[in-house]
Parts: sequence; C-alpha cells; structure tokens
Amino acid sequence: MGNLSAREVFTHPVHLLAYGFGAGLSPKAPGTMGTVVAIPIYLLLMWAGPVVYFAFLAVALVAGVYICGYTARRLGVDDPKSVVWDEVVGYLITMAWVPLGAIWVLAGFLLFRLFDIWKPWPIWWLDRNVKGGLGIMVDDVLAAIFACAILNLSVYLLKL
Repeated sequence: MGNLSAREVFTHPVHLLAYGFGAGLSPKAPGTMGTVVAIPIYLLLMWAGPVVYFAFLAVALVAGVYICGYTARRLGVDDPKSVVWDEVVGYLITMAWVPLGAIWVLAGFLLFRLFDIWKPWPIWWLDRNVKGGLGIMVDDVLAAIFACAILNLSVYLLKL
C-alpha cells in the first residue's frame, strides 16, 4: 500500500501513464499537477487536428480504465491520489470542441478542477459507488463533461 517510488513509476509504462508521466509523484495536489501535464498534450493534439485528437482521446479513455485499475491494484488503494491519468483524460474531454486560445486553456483547467474537486451530484455518487479502473475514470469523465458543456456554452454565447 502507499505510493510507488519514482524508479517504479519511470521504469514501468503502465505506472508511468497512470502517474501522468510523473505528475502523480507530486506531494501536493497531484490531481492538479496531472491536469497541468494534460495542457501540452492538449496543445500537441490540437496542432495534429481533430481526427488525431479524438482518436487519441478514445484510446486514452478506454485504456485509462485498465491503466488506472492496474496501478490502483498494485498500490492496494481504490482511488489513489497519485493516479492522475483520469485527470489527463478529463482535461482532454473538457477541451473538446473548444477553440484554441490561452483564455480557453485556463478556463478549461479551472472548470475541470472545480468539478473534479467539488464533485456535485451525480459525480459524487459515481465516485463513491463505482470501483476499480472504471470508478477512477468515470467521475473525472463526468466532471469533464460538465466543464466541457459550460465552456462550449460560453464559446457560443460570447460569439453572439
């Protein structure tokens, strides 16, 4: 139980992804650090285009159930704070269909973190009742959908 060492994280590909390329090793706010790691991934995927963006997102989402579940089982914890792949995927979902721009990157970051930390219903219900890799991923996916909806509504309203 507990946490993996940096050596274990950086030498095991599943743990490396689960820990958000090392962001989960942060002693403070690993989820926030995982979301920070997602920003350059988002920017790279936006540059690559929508087909690549959504293909990567689909693979990252499906694989995330395995990735997060595998590392959580290794740690012996249902939803370890150090497992942040769900934040990476959550941020990418948050930013879907949002125009590229610094204000949107920041707004998406803040909205996603707000919903991920606050966990309004039904996010909190999923967080407490769905276990394993799916449970780790699903509350962040729903938080991201909420954040994405608000961002896209804002984009629409600001263009009127």
